[in-house]
Amino acid sequence: MYELLIGLRYTRAKRRNGFISFISLVSILGIALGVAALIIVLSVMNGFQEEVRNRMLGMTSHITISSPDNSLQDWHAAAQISAQNSHVKGAAPYVMGQGLFTNGSQVKGVLVRGISPELEPKVSELADKIVSGRLDTLQQGRFNVVLGWALAQELGVGVGDKVTLITPQGQVTPAGLLPRMRQFTVGGIFKADYYPYDANLAMIHLVDAQKLYRTGDAVSGVRLKIDDLFKAREVAREINRTLPELIIADWSQENPTYFRAVEIEKRMMFIILTLIVAVAAFNLVSTLVMLVTDKQADIAILRTLGASPASIMKIFLVNGAISGFIGTAAGVAGGVLVAANIGTIVPFIEKIIGAQILSADVYLITELPSKIIANDVISIGVISLLLALLATLYPSWRASRVNPAEALRYE
Repeated sequence: MYELLIGLRYTRAKRRNGFISFISLVSILGIALGVAALIIVLSVMNGFQEEVRNRMLGMTSHITISSPDNSLQDWHAAAQISAQNSHVKGAAPYVMGQGLFTNGSQVKGVLVRGISPELEPKVSELADKIVSGRLDTLQQGRFNVVLGWALAQELGVGVGDKVTLITPQGQVTPAGLLPRMRQFTVGGIFKADYYPYDANLAMIHLVDAQKLYRTGDAVSGVRLKIDDLFKAREVAREINRTLPELIIADWSQENPTYFRAVEIEKRMMFIILTLIVAVAAFNLVSTLVMLVTDKQADIAILRTLGASPASIMKIFLVNGAISGFIGTAAGVAGGVLVAANIGTIVPFIEKIIGAQILSADVYLITELPSKIIANDVISIGVISLLLALLATLYPSWRASRVNPAEALRYE
């Protein structure tokens, strides 16, 4: 155990060469900053992914049932069969179409979703997202519409105002094929806090949408909500076995590009920032090499007292490992502290610089979220310690090769 005691003493002792102490401190700080940066970045990416997913699923479905021709005739039967699955908690039909909303000189292309106001709360959080007006204003034949807040701002309308919807389905007239137009009254405005929905989505009554898009009694599909969104793929497969003639898609299949891109970006950021930690860890090589040179006389005395080369190597391994542990511990503590308070830190920085870091129309959300995952923190800490230990191998081996006679010749 004397190797551990000597290694600890070398770590605490004041060195004759102050430059070695400075380099050692820089190495520890480098490891700490690298580890902290890695934890903060991954936590923000985890938070961003979860936040966008939750906001996205707050307005859309966990599972969607549709037909190959996008015209589901008997949606009641599909909903009843799906409801037999114990994980399904709600079902609601929808009609999806495209159109142009106009108000004076303002024109905006939108996605129009026909919904049932009675069934919609079972599959989405739309009713909770209404910030002006009411969802129950969507009544059959009244031709009311609920708009996203950004869409309403762009069109310059509020609750009670009129907007005109132009649909691609044309009607034949003596003057030729003309697009269909219908005037709607704004009955409500929602805020999903997910910009693509807030700026591009409009809700109308299901029957009004069927008339407008000429689908008859058919709908575009049925949306399902389940008790655990992470079981969506498994539940979708089970439902598909009972409804093999229909298309069953879960939320991850409907947004594959986005979630795959976030996952790839997270992995690449992990690799890049791990290299930063590696660079900082390998600064320990130069520190320990200079320490070995500075302590050659001590090494020679220990060798003459009977210490084996393996014991000398352990002494410097302990010294480097302690530096790596201190840097890693400081980095983990600092990274977790910053990641846990990122919601307070970012607004403070925005206030100082007088600019918004996250623009809603670019980054989808306006607040920087953070989610600390224990497995990520543990993995980062272990990798940092292993890199620090790896960096100490060569200097420790170099120390074990010191010749006592040569080291003491000029002492």
